[in-house]
Amino acid sequence: MLPRHDQPIAAIATAPGRGAVGIVRVSGESVAPIIAALCKRALKPREATYLPFLAADGTAIDQGLAIHFPAPNSYTGEDVLELQAHGGPVVLQLLLARCLEAGTAMQLRVAEPGEFTERAFLNDKIDLAQAEAIADLIDASTEAAARSAGRSLSGEFSREIHALRDALIHLRMLVEATLDFPEEEIDFLQKADAQGQLERLQQTLARVMQRARQGALLREGIKVVIAGQPNAGKSSLLNALAGAELAIVTPIPGTTRDVVSQTIQIEGVPLHVIDTAGLRESEDHVEMIGIARAWGQIESADAVLFLHDLTRAPQADYAAADAAIAQTLAEKLPKTVPVIEVWNKVDLATSPAGGGLGWGHGIHLSAKTGTGLDALRAKLLEVAGWQAAPEGVYIARERHVQALRRVDEHLVQAAVHLAAQAQALDLLAEELRLAQNALNEITGEFTSDDLLGVIFSSFCIGK
Repeated sequence: MLPRHDQPIAAIATAPGRGAVGIVRVSGESVAPIIAALCKRALKPREATYLPFLAADGTAIDQGLAIHFPAPNSYTGEDVLELQAHGGPVVLQLLLARCLEAGTAMQLRVAEPGEFTERAFLNDKIDLAQAEAIADLIDASTEAAARSAGRSLSGEFSREIHALRDALIHLRMLVEATLDFPEEEIDFLQKADAQGQLERLQQTLARVMQRARQGALLREGIKVVIAGQPNAGKSSLLNALAGAELAIVTPIPGTTRDVVSQTIQIEGVPLHVIDTAGLRESEDHVEMIGIARAWGQIESADAVLFLHDLTRAPQADYAAADAAIAQTLAEKLPKTVPVIEVWNKVDLATSPAGGGLGWGHGIHLSAKTGTGLDALRAKLLEVAGWQAAPEGVYIARERHVQALRRVDEHLVQAAVHLAAQAQALDLLAEELRLAQNALNEITGEFTSDDLLGVIFSSFCIGK
């Protein structure tokens, strides 16, 4: 622990702004001086007591509920006091200031972002994956993400990681035994079916990785940029997907000159959809800025909807401009970023005999009537990598997915060394050790202070 973890902390634990109820939370080795100063009476453990919260001169700042959670049976594992007052910003600031004043002798200070949860982790009340799930539950943008974060908070994800770790430790034990007793005639690895154990471990890891990727998708979503020439219907498509009139739609080319974004959800998966300025050659300085911003958004996209206007597709100049955009997209985007061809205005265009440009490939829709939108939504889920998930998906972060990928890489190498038998047992043992370290990073059993700082700094103050 760092020296600051020995100091008691206090903070307003509810969101800024006015509300019916607000909470000031204090945590430390002992909160008895704060109780004595503000409550002037003893509090029964874990029992709400209605009383006035007193200022230094004995007058009441407010009246509300005081609850004392003695260590170690509290959120942080320390002594915790919660003062539930009326939720006015001034009242809560006065209460916090009074707590800090009463706690001067014990060096009470204002908590840093996420410090209450950090102490819960450091005092073994929760592991790191559960701590992150608390923030993910607060920040969840969809019902599916909230439910998945709840499962992670309950320890479901951690239990899967611990099961993998236990199987890995058992396999390491067999390898170490073979290394420690090379003179024994018994082949520990063959007798214990080490090969089978490793294969089963890899199979289990594959299932956990799949669910973690789905959980990360629920948390992060993907960035989808709508691109195309002016008047192709990009703003209309954004409005249709969002179900609201977010972007201005007119027949005048170049109406959209800045980035317009909206987060939507499809089957619980958040998609950050961005409408951009029409891509074309322009002499208008403002429009040129908008086009430059459009390309900036395109280059950072996870997927691009390349929107075409079916009513203008047969025109040679329009087709040539689309081809030029397609060429630039191919040059600017990595191969891993999908470009979805979308043909708009099917309500106004008719398919020529034998088909024609735009007909027969890509997704055909009408942003105006809604025809084809379901097919587009299904395609977006497909490129995002979403699968119809069982109820048991838990929330995960990209760092969890990356750690699991490292575990997989080490196990692949371990399988190679295991096949070589005695000639590579020391290398096998090392790969298994590294795989276990990568697993431990997820739950925080093996991690750095720098990583903890990054994780908890993203929490809100008071949590």
